[in-house]
Amino acid sequence: MLKLNNISYSVGDIQILKNINLEIDERFVAITGPNGSGKSTLAKIISGIIKQTEGQILLDGIDISDMSITERANLGISFAFQQPVRFKGITVKDLISLAAGEKLSAAAACQYLSEVGLCARDYIDREVDASLSGGELKRIEIAMINARGTKISVFDEPEAGIDLWSFNNLIKVFEKMHQRTNGSILIISHQERILNIADKIVLLKEGTVDAIGTKDEILPMILHQNSGCRFTKEGV
Repeated sequence: MLKLNNISYSVGDIQILKNINLEIDERFVAITGPNGSGKSTLAKIISGIIKQTEGQILLDGIDISDMSITERANLGISFAFQQPVRFKGITVKDLISLAAGEKLSAAAACQYLSEVGLCARDYIDREVDASLSGGELKRIEIAMINARGTKISVFDEPEAGIDLWSFNNLIKVFEKMHQRTNGSILIISHQERILNIADKIVLLKEGTVDAIGTKDEILPMILHQNSGCRFTKEGV
């Protein structure tokens, strides 16, 4: 279980997050809200990319509040960026092997690529550089997180840049990931079809938790009370 106690984050006089209290133990948890509500900041705090100004983070009872991103990764937290990082000089196969923590065979690496809708033979030996599109990088990054198989997998808008790949396939990848790890998948998203698979939805507004509940409790409120979120039913 991931537990956040009174998490706040400020930059100068600007308070971006205010006293966030949250428990994540479900299969799929979606964090949504208007632009600027602090969703991506919260995801980066959980992964250790940035450090909270105040508050405590516990992973299975262990205080990770002051741990680095590497230490948190070793304990079982993965993070997928909204804009994936490029790694010139590293092949796709090598990157997935690094994520898995072992030297994978070409067949094993190809399986992860196939699950995210990439023709493995066209990508396995390519470098993770500027020759790949944003959508290709996004899928490769999802394959990496899948290969890692961690307790907490955090995805910042995983649907971005994959409009030519069906959402059903993306959701199937998440479902298989959960089956392999029995861990929690935390998704930052505005996409209604992704929110529809969530066991819990957390609605952020102006840096605070505005509402928490099941999709049946929260999604109608989001859609019918003009919360300010931008939702779409199909691809972005």
